[in-house]
Amino acid sequence: MTNPLLSTAALPEFAAICPEHVQPAITELLAAAQAALDEATRPETPADYDVLSRILDTATERMGTAWHAVGHLNAVADTPALREAYNAVLPAVTEFSTAMGANEALFAKYKAVVAAQGDSLSAPRQQLLKHAIRDFVLSGAELQGEARERYAAIQERSAELQQQFSEHVLDATDGWSYIATADELAGVPQDVLDATKLDDGGHKITLHFPVYLPVMQYAENRALREKLYRAYVTRASESGKPEWDNTAALREIVALRQEEAQLLGYANFADVSLAPKMASTPAEVTTFLSDLAKRARPFAEKDLAELREFAKGQPLESWDVSYWSEKLKEARYAFSDQTVKLYFTATKVVPGLFSIIERLFDVSISEAHASVWHETVKFYEMRRGGVLIAQFYLDLYARNGKRPGAWMDEVRSRWLKPSGEQQTPVALLTCNFAPPVGDKPALLTHDDVITLFHEFGHGLHHMLTQVNDLGVSGISGVEWDAVELPSQFMENFCWEWDVLCQLSGHVDTGEPLPRELFDKMIAAKNFQSGLMTLRQIEFSLFDMRLHATPGSEADVQKVVDDVRAEVAVLVPPSFNRFQHSFSHIFAGGYAAGYYSYKWAELLSADAWSAFEEEGVFNPATGKRFLNEVLEQGGARDAIENFKAFRGREPKIDALLRHQGMA
Repeated sequence: MTNPLLSTAALPEFAAICPEHVQPAITELLAAAQAALDEATRPETPADYDVLSRILDTATERMGTAWHAVGHLNAVADTPALREAYNAVLPAVTEFSTAMGANEALFAKYKAVVAAQGDSLSAPRQQLLKHAIRDFVLSGAELQGEARERYAAIQERSAELQQQFSEHVLDATDGWSYIATADELAGVPQDVLDATKLDDGGHKITLHFPVYLPVMQYAENRALREKLYRAYVTRASESGKPEWDNTAALREIVALRQEEAQLLGYANFADVSLAPKMASTPAEVTTFLSDLAKRARPFAEKDLAELREFAKGQPLESWDVSYWSEKLKEARYAFSDQTVKLYFTATKVVPGLFSIIERLFDVSISEAHASVWHETVKFYEMRRGGVLIAQFYLDLYARNGKRPGAWMDEVRSRWLKPSGEQQTPVALLTCNFAPPVGDKPALLTHDDVITLFHEFGHGLHHMLTQVNDLGVSGISGVEWDAVELPSQFMENFCWEWDVLCQLSGHVDTGEPLPRELFDKMIAAKNFQSGLMTLRQIEFSLFDMRLHATPGSEADVQKVVDDVRAEVAVLVPPSFNRFQHSFSHIFAGGYAAGYYSYKWAELLSADAWSAFEEEGVFNPATGKRFLNEVLEQGGARDAIENFKAFRGREPKIDALLRHQGMA
């Protein structure tokens, strides 16, 4: 039987991929990629862009596609056997990637291409080569002897630790549950009770967000909220099972990053992280965050004072905040998230989203057939003028074995292959919403709707590119602190009346969202925006200071505590260990980059203000955003994309106005 990971079919056979396929396939594909690297770096191989792409990109892209498929399954359909297979080949993949990134002969070949062809190449190819030269330096290509060997060892160990960190968070989340009685769950919405009910009448409460959040918001039982909160914020820490404790892993990850920075000649890892980003120094980022914190603090203090007043002397610990906030919101705006949720069914929201995309960017979206990893996963095609331009998978619902959170990843990127064949991009869009119960469609909170639009914004960035060179097509090559621009931009549609009319339909009656309820949602849009802004700044400053201060791994908790003392108006309890499950920076790509959410929010708010000025569905504005931002991918610096769309440098005014902090 053919190994599905070695198939040359257009799409991965996800349903057919088994753990036993991983090692032989990846070993074979790594060997082919190594052979291509050897050929590309021979002295007799011409220093020619097309020649190198034909030799190297063809082999590495095929290997990368297979590895992406394995990594995706590891994230959304984790099993002990798949995890073992993934971890068995992870060191070899990391070793090859590290060796290729630091290959002196390939580095020399790329510099020779720049010298020989330089200005004669297209703008995207010039950008790609500029990035490549920079990335070779950041990947240790200029290191020699022991320093080079140590750099490679750091990469391998770091990959192993980051995977371990992610596994511990998943296992700690899946591994905790509490059987609650109906009485203990007084106040909790009926759909959550239905989803958690056991045959014996009890309710299995877990740390998965579709269960955790509504219990924290609505459960009248304070002791239950404290129990759940304590379990959630100490996941994968010393408070839980020793085999899931991330304390040692996160310390070693930070120490290895600082050592890597020193090997590369940088003062700290934050400098390394910022080298390919829009922001230039840790000081620039810290100044941006501190300025935003000063602007937000009066609003956060007002938010907290109002909450304390509303609670009328009741205790207001961290496990009480969501509960009293929801009560205050209901009292002030006369609606609850639960009321709104009844109007947003997945069966209405998803087609509504597609309709907006079709209208704005002149495409059509239709369901198609492909091999999938779970029965609830859907596959779609995107066309323009009848021509296929992209495809994507949509995996909406939470389940055991699926990593928490929401994200966009890729199966493959747009590429005009050396053979002349046009490869269309394929995206993976993953969320963790509460699944449907019985014969009712899944209900989405308005925050869920925003999350779906956010991830689809990343998907559009990946799928609508018109750039044909790997490395700068789609989101590839886009500065990390600008990559959230399209995703955060798309969130704005979720606050437009005409849009919500398309997205909504009551689960029982089919009636669209009432205008009166929408007006209340708008009034409540910036509810506690000061508190939420400070919370994001707290995470961002912790991340930046941790990675900008050599030796910080010795006392990570002190970094957390110092930032909270400076920024927070409501300090969490001393047992809170949020950093132990902070996968964004310890197992994702956001190390010394978490600030990018706020940085890109500034860009996206300013970009959206153009639609506010010219019309939300103004075809000329939509086309300009498509042409100057989405289609450009990483072929141009992000600031140039922004200025081409907006006609000027970005301003902070729109961000403050959109968040009610003008």
